[in-house]
Amino acid sequence: MDSSNTPCKLLLCGKSSAENEIAKSLMNNNTLKLPDNVEISTLLHSEILDEPQQNEESFSLSRFMNSLSTNLFGRLLIWSPLLPSTHDLVSNNFGELPIGTVCIADVQYKGRGRSKNVLESPAGCLMFSFTIQMEDGQVVHLLQYVVSLAVTEAIKDLCDKNGLPHIDVRIKWPNDLYLNGVKVGGILCTSTYRSQKFNVSAGIGLNVDNEKPTTCLNAILRELAGAACALRREDIVAAFLNKFEKLYGLFINGGFQTPEEPDYKTWLHSGQRVIIQEKNENQVVETVVTIQGLTPSGYLLAIGEDNQICELHPDGNRSYSFTTYIILNRFCSFAESRPRCIAISNHLLETWTLLCHLWNDTNEQLHN
Repeated sequence: MDSSNTPCKLLLCGKSSAENEIAKSLMNNNTLKLPDNVEISTLLHSEILDEPQQNEESFSLSRFMNSLSTNLFGRLLIWSPLLPSTHDLVSNNFGELPIGTVCIADVQYKGRGRSKNVLESPAGCLMFSFTIQMEDGQVVHLLQYVVSLAVTEAIKDLCDKNGLPHIDVRIKWPNDLYLNGVKVGGILCTSTYRSQKFNVSAGIGLNVDNEKPTTCLNAILRELAGAACALRREDIVAAFLNKFEKLYGLFINGGFQTPEEPDYKTWLHSGQRVIIQEKNENQVVETVVTIQGLTPSGYLLAIGEDNQICELHPDGNRSYSFTTYIILNRFCSFAESRPRCIAISNHLLETWTLLCHLWNDTNEQLHN
């Protein structure tokens, strides 16, 4: 689809009068821009007397705002029926938008994926991007796992709230969402560094009501409980942002403790057997280990076939490749460790440590 010559309609909506004033300023000053000089037409939701007649496929801005309970994220919404890329819109206008602004499109034809892949997303797919600002560069790379966890927990919450069967959306490293063994979504986080802060654009794509090219959430719900069961996109976005704001606040404020009983139910890698390669003089010795959980220090715990305990550490390489190396510490017991550097041929996500910390440390708080 080539719609580069078609003006993009943007509808701006604020949670309160403060965000609506920002929206009005953005419209009056023609602030928002898109790459390739794509023409933009901007309207204010607050100036539309009657919201257009809604059908099952329409995105209801009012419904989204009524479901939103955040203090920061999602309070300024940019919606478009057709957009090249929600990610491009928020990243190209980052400095002009309040932190937490979310952009949602019904259809996008130049969506962004890993390795600069260009994706065309059909109607029924939930596509949105939002802005975050961070100061600690050492944890920026962990953000996509907080986003992933918030997606899975938001879907669980919606199913509980609406009395629907649980659909088991899981996280597949590094940024994919799977349902019944099939990919139904993905996460993309990009950042730039300016004025001693990291400007992060987080994008989410999720198959909600489009059964092609794989499957979607509502198709599985219909199989489980009948045709009347369905999740709406605006409810999912609002539930996600509500959940993400809680998790992100704990993440930034360092509110994580090593859990005694971590919950790995949303991770596809539990019990994964991995081959580690260690140089011994001029030879490479391979050892099979199995991921068991977390060490007391909060890193990944693996056990070899000889029952030797291994602690896996990141090596600082943040490229998202399955061949990324990890530093591994071996020790005879948790009390007495003997670290050695070993290359591992499957990046095992020290970031999953973060996910487990988030979920276990806040399990009760998230339901208050």
